[in-house]
Amino acid sequence: MTRRHFTFPCHGSLLAGTLDEARGTTGLVIVSGGNEVRSGPWSGQALLADRIAAAGFPVFRFDRRGVGDSEGVNLGFRSNGDDIDAAGQAFRAEAPNLARLVAFGNCDAASALMLTAGKGFDALVLANPWPFDPAGLSFEASPTMTPQRLRGHYLRRLADPRAWLRLLSGKVAISGFASSLRDAVAADAPPSRLHQAMTAGLAEFAGPVALLVAGRDRTGLAFLDHWNRADPRMELCPGATHSFVETDARLWLEDRILAVLRAA
Repeated sequence: MTRRHFTFPCHGSLLAGTLDEARGTTGLVIVSGGNEVRSGPWSGQALLADRIAAAGFPVFRFDRRGVGDSEGVNLGFRSNGDDIDAAGQAFRAEAPNLARLVAFGNCDAASALMLTAGKGFDALVLANPWPFDPAGLSFEASPTMTPQRLRGHYLRRLADPRAWLRLLSGKVAISGFASSLRDAVAADAPPSRLHQAMTAGLAEFAGPVALLVAGRDRTGLAFLDHWNRADPRMELCPGATHSFVETDARLWLEDRILAVLRAA
């Protein structure tokens, strides 16, 4: 296998891309989430690309405008459609044997792919889509738990004798506990405008979709609060955190991506 780095154009800017070559005719485009560079958190996307290419599928990663090694202005994930489209075209130009393209995105990268209705791709793998408004909510700040999520949390806590012991022994602040209970019984909020736009965008995509949620990730779980849990495209990885860094979660994620690539 060979890993190559090169640049490609997008609206007057040069973007940096990395291609892990393989003989397969179905390729994977990894779209980075947040303001992460194409290697991903803890080089996770680079390692993922290496393993997927070793299984026979070429993989392309890139930095969107204004991020990492790419030129231009970073306009955020909602304006990432042109960058994703340019990346797909560059991938096809550098690997002319490609017949089909699959895209994978985690967090707001999944949201970006949904907003663009998967344009240019034959299948999508979407992990922990970011559903929160306003747009300025930072990734460093933990999203507020929804009433649905808080109710589930307290039902589990109330069934735990140790939680009652902590409450009765004064180890839990009564004021904070009462405030959280008020939030838990509040009326369920409607899906955000972003969530609605993502849902509408994905409805326009005709190809196969895998929706993956990490069971210990607030972002993915909040997305699920306004999604049909009976959707056969949805799978939950119970012990996984947001970036699937746990060994079992990493292998689970790779298996799901490979399954989509093999079926595409």
